[in-house]
Amino acid sequence: MYEILEKEVLAPTIKKLKVKAPLIAEKTKPGNFIILRVDEKGERIPLTVADYDRETGIITIIFQEVGYSTKLLGSMDQGDQIKDIVGPLGHHIELEGYEKVVLLGGGSGTALLYPKVRAFYEMGSEVISITGARSKNLIILEEELEQYSDRLYIATDDGSYGHHGYVTEILKDLLEKEDDIDLVIAIGPVPMMKAVADMTETYGIKTIVS
Repeated sequence: MYEILEKEVLAPTIKKLKVKAPLIAEKTKPGNFIILRVDEKGERIPLTVADYDRETGIITIIFQEVGYSTKLLGSMDQGDQIKDIVGPLGHHIELEGYEKVVLLGGGSGTALLYPKVRAFYEMGSEVISITGARSKNLIILEEELEQYSDRLYIATDDGSYGHHGYVTEILKDLLEKEDDIDLVIAIGPVPMMKAVADMTETYGIKTIVS
């Protein structure tokens, strides 16, 4: 059993939980994920580890309530127990060898982007973060991204905050003006990730989407 230590509502339907999981926190690296079951009969849900603290043994998960199981997880509160957590799983991202990195997150994909932003920043890379959502009330982790980014750009579809438009428009402007970008990472809706990959291919810049 894994105890929920803290719960926060980041945006409508998007929840953040801090969970006591010392063995997972000890071994997690940016890009790893977990699989959890809320209860004995629950389905297995894969979620990226949004943050981790090896000293306290705490991992952070951020998720959007979409189906039955994520809504059930979202209904849990501080002090409740998650039945099973398995991890860390997957391939962590390689951080070395990049001087200037652009990272884009769309919607709840920003939660998956954040640990990578922090890791590259702590490695000494120049980090440019771009996050976007349909409207201002759906922008998440702005303060956290700002803390670990040399530059942070925000876009909203309706123009209620930051750039009026898409994250890809900001990326295009950066690519046209700056020729020293080593790596681009994009996490979000599939059309957004495809648009990023098509754009960076023109410039010959290594790109990772998730």
